[in-house]
Amino acid sequence: MPSFKQPTFQERAALAAKAKTAALDKLRTKPPVDEAVLAERRAAALVRDAAAQAAREEKAAARALEKATKDALKAEALAAVPVPLSEEEQKAIRDAKYAARKNRVGKPKR
Repeated sequence: MPSFKQPTFQERAALAAKAKTAALDKLRTKPPVDEAVLAERRAAALVRDAAAQAAREEKAAARALEKATKDALKAEALAAVPVPLSEEEQKAIRDAKYAARKNRVGKPKR
């Protein structure tokens, strides 16, 4: 089996020139882009972009509605929390309990 032979500069330059001409020939044989097709592609891209923008706006609106709903539920839950009674109200309740117990003490149990 022959060993690997390092290509010379001239060989590498010739290969690069051949590859360049092959790429240019490939580009030259390519048919030109039809303006009607190009306009159709641009229109399709605009429609796609508009649909994507509408979807983004719809998603943002849904997120905002969800956040507003959560905030409303949180506010409702906070409103349902009982407000602590003032000292005067607590004293009145306590006095009423004592009075009720005092009235019960004298009566026989059944």
